[in-house]
Formats: sequence, structure tokens, C-alpha cells
Amino acid sequence: MRVKLRRLREAHGYTQQTFSAAVGASRTHYTQIETGDKQPSLKLALRIKRALNYYGDDIFDNTMPVRK
Repeated sequence: MRVKLRRLREAHGYTQQTFSAAVGASRTHYTQIETGDKQPSLKLALRIKRALNYYGDDIFDNTMPVRK
């Protein structure tokens, strides 16, 4: 899971549904990006970073291993 991405989204007051709409992606696709199952296109990655006012390069890093 991309913990940083989720925390930034929540800190800005977005749900997955409202955020995915704000960046022009389906909720399902955005959820897969946030969980680390998919990589965003460059265009979508830039829209996500702009919407969150985040300019670092590590927003899509999987910072914590997924427990199964």
C-alpha cells in the first residue's frame, strides 16, 4: 500500500471517490494505484501530485510492506 499517498489524500479531506473524480480517474483505477496494484500513467501521476500540492518524487513509493 502506498501509505504516503493515502495519508496525503485524507489530509486534504478527499475520499477515494472524490479524489478520483478530481484527478479524472475512475475510483476503481485510483484504488488500484493507491494499493500499489497498478502504476499511474505519467499524465495521471502529475494530476495526482498537483491535486495534493506534492512535488516530491516519492509519493508512489510503497513505504510499508503489504501483510497477507
